[in-house]
Amino acid sequence: MNIGAFIQSILYLISSSLLYPAMIVLLVSFMGLVVALGAFLAEWAERARIKSPAPDDWPAILRGRRRINHFMGEALGELEQILDRKSEDGGNSAALWADVERLWRITSRRHKKKLDFLRVLVRMGPSTGLIATLIPMSTGLAALSQGDMSRLSADLVVAFTATIVGLAVGVTAFVLYSVRSRWLEGDLEVLDLVMTSRAEARLGPQV
Repeated sequence: MNIGAFIQSILYLISSSLLYPAMIVLLVSFMGLVVALGAFLAEWAERARIKSPAPDDWPAILRGRRRINHFMGEALGELEQILDRKSEDGGNSAALWADVERLWRITSRRHKKKLDFLRVLVRMGPSTGLIATLIPMSTGLAALSQGDMSRLSADLVVAFTATIVGLAVGVTAFVLYSVRSRWLEGDLEVLDLVMTSRAEARLGPQV
């Protein structure tokens, strides 16, 4: 028994069985990219609708005398509820500061989690595209050695198509991830500034 040939046969069967799962994953990744692109465009339209405060408005915003029309307005609304407890029941400032920090961590984690899907697509697209490229290439080369040009051409079409789709998913997902990461970084900086300033104005400096 030729152990080398046996191992090669097992590896060939394993790699061949991965073709259709890789193509299915690649198709699902592309569909997920379409959904992510739609969500990106919707967020872009919403951000374009929201006008940034004028420089003269920032002192009043930081002191809580004026509301800010911000993309993370929900978190700022929850902040106001926390700060209102001090005037309602004379809440402990240290406990309220802990609630403010907890709100910041929860909000930051929730919004960063939205980027996980794009991060997966950045890796998943090219990887599955490469798998779905190499497997048909191997069968195509085997067909070439037997003079089966029709099989070779069919396998090459599958291979190059998988490459194009995989790279398209990866590149597009990377662009979306980069832009949304920059948006999120700016949002969190503004949110941190506003939350800290308003909390200090109502609760006093954090100890």
